[in-house]
Amino acid sequence: MPTPALAALDATGLPYRVIRHGPVTSLSEAATVRGVAVPDVVKSIVVRRGPDDHLFVLTPGGRVISWPKLRALLGVSRLSMPDAATAKEVTGYERGTITPFGATTAWPVIADERLRGRTITLGAGEHGLSVAVDADAALAALHATVADVTDPEPTR
Repeated sequence: MPTPALAALDATGLPYRVIRHGPVTSLSEAATVRGVAVPDVVKSIVVRRGPDDHLFVLTPGGRVISWPKLRALLGVSRLSMPDAATAKEVTGYERGTITPFGATTAWPVIADERLRGRTITLGAGEHGLSVAVDADAALAALHATVADVTDPEPTR
C-alpha cells in the first residue's frame, strides 16, 4: 500500500523514482544513499505563521531558512517552528518524513529558488523512503511560490 505521499504523487501524474534506504544520520549520508549531490536532498520544513496557519518551506541540502527573507516575502513580522507533535498533527507526517505531497492539509509551499532546474529528492512519508522528482514539475504541481528564502548552512 503506498504512502499518502506516493498516492498524491501518482495523482499528479508526475514521474518519480522511489528510493528506499535505511536510517541516515547526516545530510551527506542522505545524499550518498540517495545517489545525489547534497543540494538535491530537499528538506520539507513546516513553519507556523499563526494559529492554525502553517506552510511548507522547501530548502536545498546545505542551506537553512533565512528568517528575515521569509518574513519579508510573506509580509509578516513573526514566524515559528512548531514542535514535533504539532508538525505531525498539521501534516500527518513525523519529522524526517515530512513532504507537502499527501499532507493532511495542503498548506502553501514556499521553495527556495536554488531548487529550479534540478532533480531533487524529498521525503515520502516514511523513514527510509524518499522520491526523486524533477523540481520544476514538482514545484508547479504544488503551486509553490519560488523565491530566495535561504542562506548557506553555517559551518561547524
